[in-house]
Amino acid sequence: MSATPSMSASTDSAARANHPLRPISFGTPAVHVERRDDGTIYLRPKAQLLDYPVRITDRLHHWVKAAPDRVFMAERNATRGWRQITYAELLASSRHIASALLARGLSVEKPVVILSGNSIDHVLIAFGALYAGIPFCPVSPAYSLVSRDYGKLGYLMKLLTPGLVFADDATKFADALAANVSFGTEIAASRGAVPGRDVTTLADLMATPLHPRLDAVHEAIGPETIAKFLLTSGSTGNPKAVINTQRMICANQVMLRETLAFLKDEPPVIVDWLPWNHTFGGNHNIGLTLYNGGSMYLDEGKPMPGGIEETVRNLQEISPTVYFNVPKGYESLLPYLRDDGALRKKFFARLHAMFFSGAALSAFVWNSLDELSVRETGYRVPMLTGLGATETAPFFMSVNPLTSRSGHVGLPVLGNDAKLVPNNGKLEVRAKGPNVMPGYWRQPDMTAKAFDEEGFYKMGDALKPVDPDNFDAGFDFDGRTGEDFKLASGTWVSVGPLRARFVAACAPLVRDVVIAGINRDEISALVVLDLDGCRLINPTLPPDDIATAASDPLIVAAFRERFQQLAAGATGSSTRITRAVLLDTPLSIDRGEVTDKGSINQRAVLENRSALIEEIYSPAPPAQVITL
Repeated sequence: MSATPSMSASTDSAARANHPLRPISFGTPAVHVERRDDGTIYLRPKAQLLDYPVRITDRLHHWVKAAPDRVFMAERNATRGWRQITYAELLASSRHIASALLARGLSVEKPVVILSGNSIDHVLIAFGALYAGIPFCPVSPAYSLVSRDYGKLGYLMKLLTPGLVFADDATKFADALAANVSFGTEIAASRGAVPGRDVTTLADLMATPLHPRLDAVHEAIGPETIAKFLLTSGSTGNPKAVINTQRMICANQVMLRETLAFLKDEPPVIVDWLPWNHTFGGNHNIGLTLYNGGSMYLDEGKPMPGGIEETVRNLQEISPTVYFNVPKGYESLLPYLRDDGALRKKFFARLHAMFFSGAALSAFVWNSLDELSVRETGYRVPMLTGLGATETAPFFMSVNPLTSRSGHVGLPVLGNDAKLVPNNGKLEVRAKGPNVMPGYWRQPDMTAKAFDEEGFYKMGDALKPVDPDNFDAGFDFDGRTGEDFKLASGTWVSVGPLRARFVAACAPLVRDVVIAGINRDEISALVVLDLDGCRLINPTLPPDDIATAASDPLIVAAFRERFQQLAAGATGSSTRITRAVLLDTPLSIDRGEVTDKGSINQRAVLENRSALIEEIYSPAPPAQVITL
């Protein structure tokens, strides 16, 4: 089920003009600006970052004293009730698991690897490792359950050399565990078995007596202690392990708390599905919950047919104070909020703000959420976003409620300096602060390439000032510098903004697009269809058959109409796409074309599908190539 238009543009405008934003506490940054003769610009927040804890588990101790019986996390159980764990229970379990890990001699050279998705058992293992000062690495379940060759999983096992690998269900992960975990490495699980292997149960780990040196070990954890590794893919598709130190995580949480200042007004309540193997879910949201004494309700739903219904059921029961999602999630949720008054009332009842990341949020979805919020509360609930990366833990830049809009990323938050470097007519942004990684684990060459001569992390993103004469007005996202290319004429193509325009113009049919045309006369597009959106055009389409959708006459005709309108608004060769193919096969996680969260590696797609691109540019292209 996807959002379908039901409001006119005038209604949208009226909602914005006639109804104010819900007032919330918010820290609005302001910056000092330094300009160099070479065009480089430095942005430094005027206010100083407050002190932050030495270790993130210090906040666990704080909340055990302040609110020991408050629910930290809850997940659905077999009877559709909630399995809950309080702050006091989390601390007690973490200490026993930490003792078990210490008894096994685990260390930074032999860390813990977690293969499972979000769960209370996952968080118990993670906090046990944090308490013992032993790094852990949450790995996308897709590397084990979707990948067919275990290429990435095998690579990262060699990179990390774990001393213990945990899966919540050993039976479910048995093939991946058997193929990738050496006999000298311990396997632990909540339940299940791996044929031919011993499996330690989580219950056994939790029953371990407290280690005699546990308190001393915990006290010795310092700002530079490695807390975890988070995996991020490079242009080759092989994972890089981003070192996340205690300093990074703790400093970033203070940055979040001082910016999203409404977190101080009441403990946050979050209903969340965002995966913990990514920084948004695993650092931003878990950290935000813990640091501010909140409660996280785990959502097993997903923003797709057959998955969004579970999210709806949870939101019918739990009212969040702040809600995090990706644009597709909001789009999938929208029709339910529109049609179900009880759900709408529950969702907006105490909602201070919404937050999106990962892609641009369409104007239609944003305006629709504003309209529904106004209908329910009389206010528009602020929609927030920003700019960050796995390497920045992730919070680096933030909008404020008054200026927030899709494509706007705001200003650096407290504690972060930004450096804007001229790059082919754009301003490439670089970051420095206590939340920036020290490097990639066991990959010194990649670490060296990631930083410039002044120690700024090179994010690879470009920004554009909203007002060149007033940088306090903030910045808009201007694409990924590594994706831009030149046509044969020497004209630069700015891929990021072009992708955004393409997806917006072709809504709801298109989820993403890969732009091609390096050293060619014209730009072409490899189109990734949104099957949910396609079924709005032709409800008879099967929900999971991309080939059928790509060849369906109604879909092709609807796409061609939007494609022609987009081309008609082009301003020149750098913005005019003349040829397109609706991809009829899914992008491959094994070949590095797409991550498990759906982010597309443009370079990998272009390399892997070079034969298709040659067909697109042939003098007599095949029938599936749509030309203008």
